[in-house]
Amino acid sequence: MATYPLFARLALACSFVWLPLAGAAQQAETVPRVGWLANLSSTSPVYDGFRQGLRELGYVEGKNIIIEARWADGNLDRLPELARELARLNVKVMLVGGDQGLRAAQAASTTIPIVLSACDPLESLVASIARPGGRVTGLTCISSELAGKRLNLLKELVPALARVAILYNPDDRNKAWEMRQIEEAARSLRLTIRAFEARSSGEIDDAFAARTDAQAFLILADPFMVFNQKKLAELTLRNRLPAIFGFREFADAGGLVAYGASLREQYRRAASYIDKILKGANPGELPVEQPTKFELIVNLKTAKVLGLDVPATLLVAADEVIE
Repeated sequence: MATYPLFARLALACSFVWLPLAGAAQQAETVPRVGWLANLSSTSPVYDGFRQGLRELGYVEGKNIIIEARWADGNLDRLPELARELARLNVKVMLVGGDQGLRAAQAASTTIPIVLSACDPLESLVASIARPGGRVTGLTCISSELAGKRLNLLKELVPALARVAILYNPDDRNKAWEMRQIEEAARSLRLTIRAFEARSSGEIDDAFAARTDAQAFLILADPFMVFNQKKLAELTLRNRLPAIFGFREFADAGGLVAYGASLREQYRRAASYIDKILKGANPGELPVEQPTKFELIVNLKTAKVLGLDVPATLLVAADEVIE
């Protein structure tokens, strides 16, 4: 039997150990990393929607895709650093929420494609809906166009309604447009509105404390308000104020009425954009997707606590009644 010097035997043994390890490392490098940047918490149902969308497209986390999730947990100031962290990880594409998430991602990298989930008008964020251009595409919830409908729903719930408080985050550039739509709708309905700004949890409290004679609240949804959906639902109940929200997730959290697209469904659909970009599509040539369905959700439990009799016509028109 042939014999080998000690160093040769050691080298031979090491080669059998090294080859599998090298193969595993090489395989790990080929699995695409996707960045998730959100001003939410890890328990958010919209994250489940995104992961469901990936599974439906054949992705298995840890096997053929890696999600690098970063959560701002309601602190918008954290978004830029979290975006830079994702850029340092060389993610293949970033999925971001809202105007501020987009700005953070754009500042963190000049090359990483971005899939945006935001409200309208997206023309302020991309070149056009049909052909976004650049490296950003995504999905819009078409919120501002529903402003008049939401005020009408409040009027139906509270027939004597005359004064409405509006709560919004002014750091979201799209809210200025949405406020103009609300002002126009309020004039046609002969409603007096008073706007309150909120960029922090404390400012939400201040708005409710300063609402004075408002008879109802209209909450303009953005990632900051979505993070605070439970707090907002609780405050409207505590202050016995009817309120309407932009996404069904608010009604699920205890809000009275929600009218708009489903955030969870929007993020589920966002997975298809991730898939296309990972397969080589140019984000600038992918049209921005707009929702085709809007849901009216009525939380009857909350209505009873507020002492409201929800009109039968509204219950019949609702896509879902939470009892």
